[in-house]
Amino acid sequence: MSTPYASFPAGRPRRLRRDDFTRRLVRENRLSADDFIYPVFVLQGQGRREAVPSMPGVERLSLDLLLPVAEECLALGIPALALFPVIDASLKDAQGSEAANPEGLIPAAVRGLKARFPELGVMTDVALDPYTSHGQDGLLDESGYILNDPTVAQLVKQALAHAAAGADIVAPSDMMDGRIGAVRQALEAAGHIHTRIMAYSAKYASAFYGPFRDAVGSAASLGKSNKKVYQMDPANSNEALREVALDIAEGADMVMVKPGLPYLDVLRRVKDEFAMPTFAYQVSGEYAMLKAAAQNGWLAHDAAMLESLLAFKRAGADGVLTYFAREAARLLKSGAPY
Repeated sequence: MSTPYASFPAGRPRRLRRDDFTRRLVRENRLSADDFIYPVFVLQGQGRREAVPSMPGVERLSLDLLLPVAEECLALGIPALALFPVIDASLKDAQGSEAANPEGLIPAAVRGLKARFPELGVMTDVALDPYTSHGQDGLLDESGYILNDPTVAQLVKQALAHAAAGADIVAPSDMMDGRIGAVRQALEAAGHIHTRIMAYSAKYASAFYGPFRDAVGSAASLGKSNKKVYQMDPANSNEALREVALDIAEGADMVMVKPGLPYLDVLRRVKDEFAMPTFAYQVSGEYAMLKAAAQNGWLAHDAAMLESLLAFKRAGADGVLTYFAREAARLLKSGAPY
């Protein structure tokens, strides 16, 4: 088949790259603060601030110190925060019981944020690994295998506690079968008809989660175990489409691919196949690599950060969960050309 494009010299693609105004006119994708969800780590108590050594610039914060961060996000135009708990070891057990506590850390943080900033979107992680003594996302049988259906029952209780506290979006990140349908049915039955579900639909058993597990304190509990019996095999792409299709059929409002940059091919396939609101998570390992390279002078921090975020938009993402959200939003507000 002949190409519809003019051949050289009639066709010179570089004409459209000659100057800034032309590049701006023909730019196919753009970043804005509207594209970002900012993940934050929440601590119990007051006046508490802890750096996460493996994630430079990221801190665990108690709610009183998180409020100014939320205020800045609003000022920058970032639509939502995603809350992740740092749970005291004394509250962890094999069942992750604290996850369903309606007076627990995350429900209290949701209520505090929504009372102060009702217009700010608040998303919560629905998963048991921060709450279990073994660091897995589910309940175990005698052999250590993660039980699907009992785990789903516990996740439903957790999601209901978050919705009752005022969470706008609950985001099951566990990868148990059937959990989206169970959560949706429970939310409807409880009258939480406006609570959105962002499903971690294609979540891979990735090596890029290490700094996050340090941040929430599940790394020590997990030890040398892994999550390969429920998170997806990084070698698989077709399987991701099946997982996404199931979650959509069960009532997910939005779907997610995680991690981000190593899985842009999966992100593109999901968006093309389903045309659903589709998100990517630029995970802790991706963030840490860029930060470390920039700190060593191997990359230009701001340019590499914005280029990495633009890649998600080009691949089809409607939004990105990223620890760079505030930094990127500040640059974009200042007129950075992305």
